[in-house]
Order: sequence, then C-alpha cells, then structure tokens
Amino acid sequence: MKELVEALCSDECGGRGAGTPGGRAARRIVTQALRDAGLDPAEQPVPGCGGGNILAALPGDAGRWIVIAAHHDHLGTIGADVFRGADDNAAAVAVLVEVGRRLAARRPDGRGVLLAAFDGEEPPHFLTAAMGSEHYARNPAVPLERTDLVICMDLVGHALGPAGTPAPVAESLFCLGAERGRGLAAEVDRMADGEPGLRVRRADAEAVPPLSDYAPFWRRQVPFLFLTGGRSRTYHTPEDTVDRLDLAKMKATARWLEAFVRAACARDEGFDFCENRDDAATLRSIAALCDEMGGRAAASGRTLARELTARCDRDGRLPDSSRAQMQMLLLAVEQSLA
Repeated sequence: MKELVEALCSDECGGRGAGTPGGRAARRIVTQALRDAGLDPAEQPVPGCGGGNILAALPGDAGRWIVIAAHHDHLGTIGADVFRGADDNAAAVAVLVEVGRRLAARRPDGRGVLLAAFDGEEPPHFLTAAMGSEHYARNPAVPLERTDLVICMDLVGHALGPAGTPAPVAESLFCLGAERGRGLAAEVDRMADGEPGLRVRRADAEAVPPLSDYAPFWRRQVPFLFLTGGRSRTYHTPEDTVDRLDLAKMKATARWLEAFVRAACARDEGFDFCENRDDAATLRSIAALCDEMGGRAAASGRTLARELTARCDRDGRLPDSSRAQMQMLLLAVEQSLA
C-alpha cells in the first residue's frame, strides 16, 4: 500500500488533477496496481472532467453486487505547489486495491464485488455532472437496482489527533450512512471492534453535508456507507504527504473492510434503503471519543453529547431545534483532532 501511495503522490502524477497529464498517469498506475492484484480493470471515460473511472469486477453467484469505491484524483498543481493528496485520497485507493487483492485471491460467497476508483471528486467537479461517481451512477457498470451496498472511502490514511493522542481515539474511523439501510447499522455495530488497531464509530449521514462519492448513490436511494477519518490539519494543503500517514491503521482498515465485505456478500438479505435518521449514534460516538480524550474541554463535550442524547426520541432522532448544537459539537471534536 505504501508503494502505491508513493507512486500516486509522485512528481509524475503532479497532484492527480482530473483531466491533466498527472491525472492520466495516476489512472495508469491504479490500473496496473489492480492488474497486479489479480483483477481485470477497465477505464470508464468521464467526459465532464476529462478523466476516467477505473472499474474492476469480481462476479459472484447471487446476481447482486456490492461496490467498494475511492476517488483517485486530487487538486493537482497550484502555482509552485504540488498537492500530493496522500490522505486525500491516495491512501484510500491503496486500501481499495489491497482489499481487491484479498478478495481476488479468495472470492467471497454470494454477491459479486465491483471495485471503483472514481475521478473528478475534487473541485470544481464535486457534486456536479462531471463528478466521476455521478457519471457512474448515470452509467453504472452493474445495475443500481441490483447493487445492495456502496462503500465509499475518503481520508482514511491518518491517525486522529496529534502525537500522544490515546490509541482508541487515534485508531478511530467514522462510518456514516448505516442508518439508511435496513439491518446495516446492526451489521456495522457487530463488527465495529473486530479488528485490532481500528475503532469503527457510527455517525448519521446528515451529521455533515455530503462530502464525497456516496452522495450520488444516496440521492438514488442505494444503501451506502462512508468511511472517513475526517479532515486532518493537512487537508487540502501541500503538506498532505506520505510521511504523515498511519500505515498500521491503513492495514487494519483493509483487513476490517475485507471481513465486512465478505460478511455482507454472504448475507441472505440485502440492505433495503430507508430514510431513517440516527442522531443518537452520532452523539454516542462523540461522547465515547470525549471520554477517551480526557481533559476539561472533552468533559464538557461529553456532558453536552449526553444531554443531547437524552433529547432523542425512541428512533434516535434529535428535535430539529437541537441539531445545530450537535453539528457544532461534532465540528469542535473534528477540529480538536485535526
């Protein structure tokens, strides 16, 4: 994984801007990495951004699919600065390829798996028709109606918090969107602590604005998960470099995701889309993080999180009048761990 991240962050890729020579170099590197992993990738041109999605399928025997995705583009070169994008999002692409390698070596039971390295996620293409995941959703390689789950990764390569942050906090990975699929939250909770070196913590998809490639699938009511570590202090800066990644956490993430995908592929039932909201899950995750962080500010955050949890109804929904408090608290926690 480190070698792939280094290649994607090289001078040859020049920040991997969509539609640039560096972006084309990145697509070649990702395509070759998937081939080396035992897959048969193909490029899906994305005319709107001048780039392309890289897709690789592992058919199953159930006629249904799970999609695992990460965007491979970044901000490119701005003036004299090369934006390497190690955490955003070369690390997730490396995890994607590693999971693909493991699944190709031993095919999962049941559903097929499609690996997708999307282009055009970064500005100015984000949330437009030129976005690679939006183009895919309009022109899917496998039918959306036969896609039971889409798992998107973004910003998964860094440890949370500065040096010295307690391990349970540093090892955290947020999982948004599980409440939108029937039975999906229970499956995530069942496996949340199943991999040493990783703590998967659920949060409601509406706790933050749409931030990545899951948005086109959400709009089309396809069940989804968004895995992320949130924005670090090097987010969208030239300092987002390979040396700042937590390789052990990336390795744990790949192992966890492989196990989760195998379990999801083998399920008898799918995850039917639903419009549930689970603010309580977000607040429980915030309270647990604050407990583990320690200190006076964290204690205040924990107290507020618990007060807000008590306001949730039996379905886990906060009153609309309290949701701004939750979002401000979540932002404060993210900033303290950047």
